[in-house]
Amino acid sequence: MSDFSPSALDQRADQARWVLRIAFFILIAAFFNAQILEHERFRLRSEDNRLRAVPLTPPRGPILDRFGRIIAENVPGYSVKLLAPDVAALREALARLSDVVPVDSADRAEAVRRFQVEPYLPTLVVRDATLEQVARLEERRVLFPGLVIQAEPKRSYPAGNAVAHVVGYVAEVTEGDLQAKRYHGAQIGALVGKSGLELEYDSVLRGEPGMRYIEVNARGRLVREDGAAPPRPPEAGRALRTTIDLALQRFVDSLWPAGVRGALVAMTPDGQVLALYSSPTYDPNLFIGGISNENWRTLRDDPANPLYNRAIQGRYPPASPFKLAIAAMALRRGLVNFSSTMPEPCRGTFQYGNRVFHCWLPGGHGRLDLTGAIAQSCDIYFYQLGLKLGLDNLLRDGVAMGFRERSGIDLEGETMSILPPDVAYFDRRYGPRGWSRGVVLNLSIGQGEIDQTVMNMTRFYQALANPAGAPQPYLVHPREGTLRKIDLTPGQLEGMRRALVAVVDHGTAAGSRSSDLSVAGKTGTGQNSHGPNHGWFIGFAPAEKPEIIVGAIMEFAEHGTVVAPYVVKTIRRWYFGTGADLNQRVRLLTPDDVAPPPVQLLDSAPALDTTVASDTAQ
Repeated sequence: MSDFSPSALDQRADQARWVLRIAFFILIAAFFNAQILEHERFRLRSEDNRLRAVPLTPPRGPILDRFGRIIAENVPGYSVKLLAPDVAALREALARLSDVVPVDSADRAEAVRRFQVEPYLPTLVVRDATLEQVARLEERRVLFPGLVIQAEPKRSYPAGNAVAHVVGYVAEVTEGDLQAKRYHGAQIGALVGKSGLELEYDSVLRGEPGMRYIEVNARGRLVREDGAAPPRPPEAGRALRTTIDLALQRFVDSLWPAGVRGALVAMTPDGQVLALYSSPTYDPNLFIGGISNENWRTLRDDPANPLYNRAIQGRYPPASPFKLAIAAMALRRGLVNFSSTMPEPCRGTFQYGNRVFHCWLPGGHGRLDLTGAIAQSCDIYFYQLGLKLGLDNLLRDGVAMGFRERSGIDLEGETMSILPPDVAYFDRRYGPRGWSRGVVLNLSIGQGEIDQTVMNMTRFYQALANPAGAPQPYLVHPREGTLRKIDLTPGQLEGMRRALVAVVDHGTAAGSRSSDLSVAGKTGTGQNSHGPNHGWFIGFAPAEKPEIIVGAIMEFAEHGTVVAPYVVKTIRRWYFGTGADLNQRVRLLTPDDVAPPPVQLLDSAPALDTTVASDTAQ
């Protein structure tokens, strides 16, 4: 039969019709599956191709002082981002954008790195754009089809340098941070705390990011920014109310002599930190939007190290303020009372073995009792008191008093203070015969194998000021921790306070005496092998019923008498000065106080007389 016979043609036509029927059936089934059965899945895929998610930065919670005044807040800001289909297109867009808005090579490289990590998100180019830069870009939007300008909150620190070391600063989370899981819940692009309160309470302040959607075409170019899909608003961080008295913090900053390195800490007897200051300081506003390479190099390479928090990280020989600890150890063990004298009067030198140890006063103080030795800071008296106490007891009691610990303040990065744990330490370090028991003489005057932070030494004086003991210092919430107690009788504590009052009234800090406020305190001169000696002063007031303790050190100040006027002025400023009544000043904050209070703006601090005495005593 021929292939072109009528029956053969009909047969092939039937086969063709069946093929077409099957093909149409498959197409209909595919359409039914795509449009009916899997409609939702394909709709979402289509939306994913059409819409791009843009994270919305949440406003960080404000940080407030004890009266509700602003330490850290948020102000309006703008970020500039770019959408691009690939790296080459991004580089080209960055080159064009750099002609309109300054973007250096490092920032362009960082933008490319961001794109390679998250190619489907708009790539951040400028986090903190000015209004002028935004206007210039909007005028030339036709040149940047992938341009996304986003309004978002920007951190601001109105007090600037005055609060740098207590509040810290924020920066964008790094890949290293994310890999190390340092910030729970943080995502790429998030702003996180890097130091100070911003770091310690980051999880409270950060909030939850939101999301908005922009529409793009098949080439990934922006079609429209608004109205593409309903946005999810960000959740703001919670407010953080601190124990800081911002007026006092500003006062310390205005009082501190320019160019002098050091630190000052002020607290109440129950541990509320009123001021925490470290010098030199820096402006935390420099870090907003990403610190410039020039500013970062300036801070990093400064030999004075302004990023270093000397209040909680700097360790110094505690010098004569440690003599009060030696006195407390001897009183507690019943070795002396306040009228006790030592066998050798102070003639300016003391011979122990084949070594001669000196007093700070070359001519000597003569014969003194314990009160007089504290008032005049007599080294010869305390050399002999240390020998009477013994090295074993000195180290054991020093460890028990917390001189080998951190203070426990709620700031990350606090350094542990140094004190040998036992006599065996010297054998391990110098060998069984490599040291002399004369080390006890150095320790007795706060020198030698001992270094303390300003915060930890201030906590010791907090224990002298508070008969109930010294709770951990804190900036936001009181913490469960060991209550440091000196274990002296009420009469012994009163005698210690009288001796400290004598220091200010007619002793080594007599030039700082206040006529209308009884101040108790101790000067000190910390030996420094790298230059002039450091000056200490730690004091509290009123002496009869303390309400504030202030400790300070000035590097290279040579004598504690240089430091004492600054501490006394700080005490007087707080006691007589913030406009709040006494009960409000010392009120114990509760967790409920973390709720945002009414905000009260702070007036500028007045100009102050910062002249100080320059005596030669400790």
